[in-house]
Amino acid sequence: MLVPVPQELINFIHNGKKFVVLGHEEPDGDCVGSQLAICSLLKRLGKEAFPCSAGPFNRNEVKSYERYFYPWPECREELRVLIMDCSNRERIGDFPIEGLPVAAVDHHSGGNLWGEVLYLNPQASSVAFMTEMIFTALGEKPTTEEAELLLFGLCTDTGFFRHLTETGAETFNTAARLTAAGASPKKTFVSINGGRVLKSRLLMGNILAKTRSYFDGRLLLSDETIEDAEKFGMESRDSDMIYQLLQSVEGVEAMALIRQENSEECTMGLRSRDKIDVAAIAKSFGGGGHKNAAGAKVRGTVADLEKELTAAFAPWFA
Repeated sequence: MLVPVPQELINFIHNGKKFVVLGHEEPDGDCVGSQLAICSLLKRLGKEAFPCSAGPFNRNEVKSYERYFYPWPECREELRVLIMDCSNRERIGDFPIEGLPVAAVDHHSGGNLWGEVLYLNPQASSVAFMTEMIFTALGEKPTTEEAELLLFGLCTDTGFFRHLTETGAETFNTAARLTAAGASPKKTFVSINGGRVLKSRLLMGNILAKTRSYFDGRLLLSDETIEDAEKFGMESRDSDMIYQLLQSVEGVEAMALIRQENSEECTMGLRSRDKIDVAAIAKSFGGGGHKNAAGAKVRGTVADLEKELTAAFAPWFA
């Protein structure tokens, strides 16, 4: 069941004059689109709004949006913090938010919840979907530019609707309203999937070639080393397509991609088709996410984490 926008959040917005709008580190389209759309709305309501992000903007589809983000405002007077697509203090970066009024809007599960006002909706397909609900609760409709940002975010997190099940009717209704407001699904698809460099395809082939099979093919796991990143470049990463290709393998129920970010730390991305709750697995490593899409940042090497991760998946395949 979808959670309605709490009155506390509406009051938080109405009663504020100046907002910093944050998102999580390594922002994706849902995060960026929601941040910029809500900032635009706040400005239309006569408030000051500063979108800030710890970055990095490594994902190909969000790079062009980096120029719209500001450093932290110098003056803290009357400042409020609105966090989009995140409710975990550790994931927003080293911003000095302590002591300020904080509200968080999120559809992820897991992690250490942060904020005096929380709008959490794990059943929502995206925070862009929730942001459109906030527009409605405030008695506003998105402009064409805001609708484009929200459709971009919604399509990013739903894999252009392929992750939706029979419960996804409201998401399609939202997409219809955003399209009616002037957002183009065709333009959105190109902005998410176009503009790839050749090295991104070569890196994908390299990662696919290293894929290991566990539990009789029900779990597929691969990795990206520091050497891979140096050879192909950070801008060549295309995780979503890798997960999509692995998910098409017959009999697979879950996928994992471990990236060695530096000599001491890795990031892991987890996906599942249906029953396996990868958010619970990610939470055991200090991360979080959705039931079928989650991740974590963990100290260690690919070899170490591969052993720990397969052990964490083992009970699901017993």
